[in-house]
Amino acid sequence: MSSLELVTAVTRMQEYIDAHIRDLITMKNLATVSGYSPWHAARLFKEVTGSTPFDYIRALRLTKAAYVLRDGDEKVIDVALDFVFDSHEGFTRAFTKEFGIPPKRYSQKKPPIRLFMPEKALHTYLSNHKGEKTMSSEKAKAIFVQVIERPARKVLLQRGKKADEYFGYCEEVGCDVWSILCSVKESLYEPIGMWLPKHLIKPGTSEYVQGVEVPLDYANVIPEGFDLIDLPPCTMMVFQGEPYDDELYQEAIREVWEFLDKFDPTLYGYAFAPQAAPRFQLAPMGYRGYIEARPVEKLNK
Repeated sequence: MSSLELVTAVTRMQEYIDAHIRDLITMKNLATVSGYSPWHAARLFKEVTGSTPFDYIRALRLTKAAYVLRDGDEKVIDVALDFVFDSHEGFTRAFTKEFGIPPKRYSQKKPPIRLFMPEKALHTYLSNHKGEKTMSSEKAKAIFVQVIERPARKVLLQRGKKADEYFGYCEEVGCDVWSILCSVKESLYEPIGMWLPKHLIKPGTSEYVQGVEVPLDYANVIPEGFDLIDLPPCTMMVFQGEPYDDELYQEAIREVWEFLDKFDPTLYGYAFAPQAAPRFQLAPMGYRGYIEARPVEKLNK
């Protein structure tokens, strides 16, 4: 049995868990979708994901429950029962252990917390075996360009040390910053990876950071190790590539960057303005294509 087949079996279990997270999930269920015995399926799941199926399901249920408590007004007991916890007390203990705050207080204050956001095993495997599949270069890829306005706002971010790109940043601060950013109730837009202009880089910190934009009146908790800084209004030119297979995100990014190397914004009546605002990228998601934005200023007619 090849490694790819084993990883695919674990991915099927992960997808089953996602689809049935509010239902009772047994090892027999997971064994059935994986095609292995319960014992072998459990061992394989732990080997590939680093978590037992039980721990994985509990952490994912707690994260889904946190979203409900953050965005709605449901009672804690109702959320607990919806996510297959037997009692208010058991849910409260598990939630507090996972996030460091009781669910009732979280539903009232909604501070940023570190959510559980696992990647699909198959995605990770294919990302680590890039030579097994490549994007077709038979036709030129289209890049969609648009101009957007960003209002005055703040950005909640965590700085690295020397990183100038995503992988170096993850080595310096870890890859779980995103899970905190995704929990921010007040976010104006989705979390982003940013290349800061020089005047926003603190001495001894990185050019590349991750953060989420929030309103000027943001007054919630600033997580330990994070900064909250002001960003002025700005104009951004957004570049969006074609949809791609998720495991080929690096090639999709490279295609957009190669386009940008030759792109002339004056064709649109703008010039790049790298010191006006952070250049940013959205999380690569194959269904929408790679998206990156760069600050620009309008040319005088």
